[in-house]
Amino acid sequence: MLNPNVPAWFEIPAADLDRAQAFYEGILDTTLARERIGGGELAVFPYAGKPHASGALMAHPQMAPSMSGTTIYLSVDDVTPVLDRIARGAGEVLIPRTALPDGMGVFAQFRDSEGNRVGLWSQQ
Repeated sequence: MLNPNVPAWFEIPAADLDRAQAFYEGILDTTLARERIGGGELAVFPYAGKPHASGALMAHPQMAPSMSGTTIYLSVDDVTPVLDRIARGAGEVLIPRTALPDGMGVFAQFRDSEGNRVGLWSQQ
């Protein structure tokens, strides 16, 4: 049976973990925690513990940043200020703030400092 809290974990590839960590900490106004695991190094996004999902930036020789493939969406309080910080930083806004139908919130997509396509979602 599938747990209703999907996804449980995600990893965003980082060629330069220091640069990627600084980028995400800057646009999200938060701190990521560094860890080593499974032959790689992680910068873990904050999370409130079980059953909340989270993820990390990951530097690993078998992972490479990409603009194609799966797109991870980060849940934020408000997409707009994050997009403003991306535009001023090392990223690029790919899809501006866009309303979803039926009051399902808003989303946007950006290219991060590593060359990944990543999404943002908020209720407002």
